[in-house]
Amino acid sequence: MSGEISPTGKRSGADSSPELRASHADRDRVVDVLRIAAGDGLLAADELDERLEAALSARTVKKLAALTADLPAVSASTGMAVAEVKDVLRIEGIHSGAVKRDGCWVVPRRLELATTWCEVTLDFTQAVITQDTLRIDMNTAGKKLTLVTKPGIVVDAGALSLVHSKIKIRQAPDPGTPLTLRVELVGTTMHSRVVVRPVRRTLGERLLR
Repeated sequence: MSGEISPTGKRSGADSSPELRASHADRDRVVDVLRIAAGDGLLAADELDERLEAALSARTVKKLAALTADLPAVSASTGMAVAEVKDVLRIEGIHSGAVKRDGCWVVPRRLELATTWCEVTLDFTQAVITQDTLRIDMNTAGKKLTLVTKPGIVVDAGALSLVHSKIKIRQAPDPGTPLTLRVELVGTTMHSRVVVRPVRRTLGERLLR
């Protein structure tokens, strides 16, 4: 006989070896690949969310491999992806126009804001996130900083010094969504506002609720 019959009724052998279990590191690598693919425009936002959820709950390597099977090998290169992530991104502006980071922008490991009377918006809803923490060092005055978040992203402003400034944090953590990014605000802001809010729903989305 070529092999014994397993309890499931299938014949054992080289073609029926048990699937390898996925480790935390395996899941993290696939998550990085998916985020970089989204940054390259290969995955839409809803596809990214669906695949991230599947990756974080996958129990076997085979299930993880299926999530990146249709992506080009160049996008699956974690080494290249890490090289594209800046250690520090500095945003400066004095009485200048609005500064906005949105779409599939790559989140750095640390962000420095040095602005005076310059409105800044950081939209994380489609951002490429490759680490679990972002520190934003603030030295700002005037106007407003807006952070647009989504489930899985939390903002901590406990270490931020407010001088004649206001902060409004409106985030509704979803207990079923794993934490993907923790944003820490530190430094000082003067005569300004800091607003943390989720993405605004369209009229159609509001009517469907």
